[in-house]
Amino acid sequence: MVEHLTKETFLTKVFNYEVSKDWKFEGDKPCVIDFYADWCGPCKMVAPVLEELAKDFDGKINVYKVNTEEEQELAAAFGIRSIPSFLFVPSAGQPQMAMGALPKDTFVKAFKDVLGVGK
Repeated sequence: MVEHLTKETFLTKVFNYEVSKDWKFEGDKPCVIDFYADWCGPCKMVAPVLEELAKDFDGKINVYKVNTEEEQELAAAFGIRSIPSFLFVPSAGQPQMAMGALPKDTFVKAFKDVLGVGK
C-alpha cells in the first residue's frame, strides 16, 4: 500500500534531518519516496505504476508519497526542483535520487540495484 507522508511521519519513518545532518535511515525496510503534486501530469501517470509496485513488493519495501505543495519544507530539505522526483532509500547506505516519470521496469531495476530487493 502506498502511504502519504507528512513532515512528522517522514522524520520518524525515513530520516530525522532536524536532529542529524548525517544520513541515518529510520525505517525497518527499504523504501522509495515519490515527491509529487496533484497538478503534475507525469506524476499522475506514475501513480498507478507505484500502486502496482507497492502490491508486487508488499512486505519487502515501503512506497511513500510526499505532496510537495503541502510539504514544502520537506521538498526544500531534499532540494526538490522538478517533479516527479523519486528517492530510493536502501536499509543501509546512501539514498539515490531519480527525476522524471520512470517506467515500471526502471523502478524494478532500481529496487534490485539500489535497494537490494528482487521479486
